[in-house]
Amino acid sequence: MANPALSNNPAFRNNAPVSAATLEELYERPSATPAETNRMTYEDTAVKTVVLFAVLLATGAVGWFVPGLAIVGALVGFVLAMVNTFKRQPSVPLIVGYAAFEGLFIGGITAIFEANFPGVAIQAVLATLVTVGVTLALFASGKVRASARATKIFLIAMVGYLVFRLVEAGIMLFGGTSSPFGLSSTRLIGGIPLGVIVGVLAVLLAAYSLVLDFDQIQQGVRRGLPAKYGWTGAFGLMVTIVWLYVEFLRIFALLNRR
Repeated sequence: MANPALSNNPAFRNNAPVSAATLEELYERPSATPAETNRMTYEDTAVKTVVLFAVLLATGAVGWFVPGLAIVGALVGFVLAMVNTFKRQPSVPLIVGYAAFEGLFIGGITAIFEANFPGVAIQAVLATLVTVGVTLALFASGKVRASARATKIFLIAMVGYLVFRLVEAGIMLFGGTSSPFGLSSTRLIGGIPLGVIVGVLAVLLAAYSLVLDFDQIQQGVRRGLPAKYGWTGAFGLMVTIVWLYVEFLRIFALLNRR
């Protein structure tokens, strides 16, 4: 007996024989592309990344004119970053929300830095674009790849960097220094502010983080993950690029301060 769920559907009721010409035409049809099967692709992930940065730039303009919103953007953006990071399934509204609030933060702090150190904004933007472009080019050419050993070193260095930033923030919070850049701006090593040295190391960490992001996107495409995971890849890239930009902003501000 026929399955009623199928036999009642007109698409399954045609019992006419299939001709040889029809079979040949079906056989010669090209295979379905990843996009047609709703699979993750590089192009789709790139489009999603552009969408997120368009949102970030739009709210960044608001933050530029209302710098006080940077605090709100930083707090809500951090919460959304944590939620998206540990969420098993990507949520488009939460990821877009992160981009929106992160834009308020980036626009606000950029306006503050630019008001005190004219020219640092364009320097930070150009340095970020060059770093992302060079890293992507090296990764695409196969000259730079993520490895287990390098990733282990990266994780150790990241822990050390985060501990350093937390300690510095605690010192600033309890009045240990009046400098907005923390103690690292007042300590010199070979005539260079410690903050600049730490910033350069952070840029190297962010660059390797970009390599990890590119590698994960590549693995996702190769494994044929659903297209929705392109949002996860775009979110990861945004987090890293924002971090990279903030580090460059700090470095150029410290250099201009001298």
